[in-house]
Parts: sequence; C-alpha cells; structure tokens
Amino acid sequence: MNILIVDDHPLFRHALIQAVRYSLPQAQIQETADVDEFYRRLEQGAEPDLVLLDLNLPGASGFSALVYVRAQYPAMPIIVVSAHEEASIIQRSIAHGAMGYIPKSSHPSHIGEAIKHVLEGEIWLPPSLPRHAGFDPRAADETALAERLQSLTPQQFRVLMMVAEGLLNKQIAYELEVSEATIKAHVTAIFRKLGVQNRTQAVLAISALNIEDKKM
Repeated sequence: MNILIVDDHPLFRHALIQAVRYSLPQAQIQETADVDEFYRRLEQGAEPDLVLLDLNLPGASGFSALVYVRAQYPAMPIIVVSAHEEASIIQRSIAHGAMGYIPKSSHPSHIGEAIKHVLEGEIWLPPSLPRHAGFDPRAADETALAERLQSLTPQQFRVLMMVAEGLLNKQIAYELEVSEATIKAHVTAIFRKLGVQNRTQAVLAISALNIEDKKM
C-alpha cells in the first residue's frame, strides 16, 4: 500500500502520517508540500494507491490540483484533507472527483475510517456534514470548465497556473527552462482549449475553481 500525502503544513502533515500509520501500519507513506513536486512524482513514479490532498497548496488555485490530477489519473483514489468544513466545499470536492473529504478538525479515527472506505471503492463524507445540506449549484456549473481543463497537457496546465499568478511569458519560460516561443505556443493552445481570447479571460476562467471562503 503506497500512500502519498500532499500538504504544505509540516505539523499537520506529521500528524496525518501518524494517523495513517496507526490505521495502516504496513503502508508505505510518501509526502510532499509542493504542488509541482506532486505532479512530478505522479509523472515519473508509480501511481500511488491513495492520495491525501490538501486544497490550499501554493501554486494551485482552489480545486485546480484536484481537477487536474483526476483528469490525468482517473483511477487513482483521492481524499481531500482540508481546513474548510462548509458543506458547499465538500460537495464541490466530490463533484470534482474526490472519493472522500476529511476536515482537519476530524478525530484521528475518522481518518482511518475514511481511508478504509475509499480503498474499498466507497465515498466517505464527514459525520458532521448535515444530512440535508443544500446542493451548491457551483458544483454543476464547474463541470464544463473541469472538462476543458482536462484537455490540457501537464505542461500547459503548469503554464496556465503561472499565467493565473500573473507571470509574463518571459518569466514562465525562465521558470520552466524553455524558450519564450514555446510558452507563446502553449498559451495559444490553452486559449483555444478553454475557449477564451486573452490572458484576462483565462484567469477569470480558472478563478471559478477558487474556494470562496474566508476560512483558510
């Protein structure tokens, strides 16, 4: 059993590792705090049996990492682990392909319970989620955008995230160690696939996946 934990908070990452080891003592646990390293591990290594993914990662925009990974690795189980406890965010996470959602305030026993359910192919939701929580319409509205994002190549997705951060083509080329012409070609392809005309529209499109909430 190979489990990958993706969270940028060292203290919580350590606590999560301990909780996983308590429930699955034989599991091989890997960890990363960086979204780009997360993508590289998936591209270069064996696909993990389970990913525990924080939503608030530097270099990601809201649900973007979840949407991207679900598109590239459709069979890989993902459990979102987040400080957000709102029913709407839980719903949107499941709509974007998460098989479980663990609030960071959860009791350690819930972590083990969630992992076992998801590994058995079931959806796990926190017991604190109201049974009659209203459906968030954004979960459906974001589906079309998620489908367009799924058409991007890994490199195009990285470029889009850098565009969303406000980097210029020249800066992106430097960061990715490619020519500026290559970045321009990627940006043109991104615009076409997202159905937008310029950088502003592209940033507005990806911002639809943001978590609109004050709680971090």
